[in-house]
This record gives sequence, structure tokens and C-alpha cells, in this order.
Amino acid sequence: MKTKNKIRYYPMGLLILSFLYLPTAGNSQGMPVYDNTNFISLAKQLIESGKQTSQLMQTVNFLKKQKENLEKVNSVIRQLHALKALTNNNQRLFEMVQSDLSDVLSSPYIKPDEVGRIADSFDAIMINAVASLDYVEQILSSDLLKMTDADRVQLLQEKEQESKEMVAEIENKMRRYQEIISFRKLQSTVNSRIANY
Repeated sequence: MKTKNKIRYYPMGLLILSFLYLPTAGNSQGMPVYDNTNFISLAKQLIESGKQTSQLMQTVNFLKKQKENLEKVNSVIRQLHALKALTNNNQRLFEMVQSDLSDVLSSPYIKPDEVGRIADSFDAIMINAVASLDYVEQILSSDLLKMTDADRVQLLQEKEQESKEMVAEIENKMRRYQEIISFRKLQSTVNSRIANY
């Protein structure tokens, strides 16, 4: 029986040996050998890369905060630019009404019944400008309307556009009244020449 077992195990042993010595597509190099120094240096490298990753995460968080701060500052600057333009437009509006309107109203070529209508039309524009400035002041000084900076900038830009339209309207009215005055002056000059002949 021992010979039968030997005969049974002998071909199996040859088969295993043939698999081990046959050339295969991926020749293995045997069992890996772990050196303690290599393992320690690998552990040190992993610890160091963990520290670097932690520092990178802190840097990313810092940069995110700085980006938010930069966006806030940028928003405030946009608000200030829009507010400055709005203020300049309203200042120009007041100066035009102060100087040019008094010239128009004091002209001898404007009829007395027209003075009231002219003054009322300019008063309506000025009241609208003052109300617009008061509204902007309330928006900027109080936090009742829980607006974001972007909403405030958009509102300021809308009010700036309205003030530009008011300035254009005042300029058109002034131009129209000055043309009326110059026409009436010319008409008066022509009429006085006719009377002299």
C-alpha cells in the first residue's frame, strides 16, 4: 500500500514541480522581504504626507475665507461707486435747477401763467429725487429689509439709473424752455423791426 501511495503522490509532485518551473507570463520574484528600515521610512513618509494634507486643508480654508472677505470688500466698493454716482447725479440735478431754473423763470419772455406750470414740473422732479435719496438712505442705514450686498448694489444701480433719467429730463426741459425763450426773443426782435418800418 505504501508503494501505491508513493505512486499516487509521485505524479502529483511532478505536476506541482512542473508548474513551478514552467515559464509563465508573469514570473514572480518570490516572497517579498520586509526590511524594518523600509517599513519605518514608509510609516514616516505616510505621517509626513498626512501632515502636509492637513496643512493643505488649512490653507484651502484660509483661502476660502479670504475669498469671502474679498467679495465683501468688492461688494462694498460697488455700493460706494453706485452711491457716489447717485449723489453726483442728484447734486448736478439740484445745481441745474438752482441756476438754470431761476434764469428761465426770471426771463421776460416767460409769461406769468407759465411760471407756475414750469415751477411745478421742476418741483415734481426734485421731490422725486429727494424721495429717492431718502429711500436709499433707509436701505443703507437700516437692516429692516434683510438684503444681501448684491441686492443693495442692484437697488443702488437702479436708483442711479433713475437719477440719470431725471437729469436727462431736467436737461430736456431746460433746453426746451431756453429754446422757447430764444424763439420769443427772436420773435420780439422781428416784431420790433416791423414796428420800426
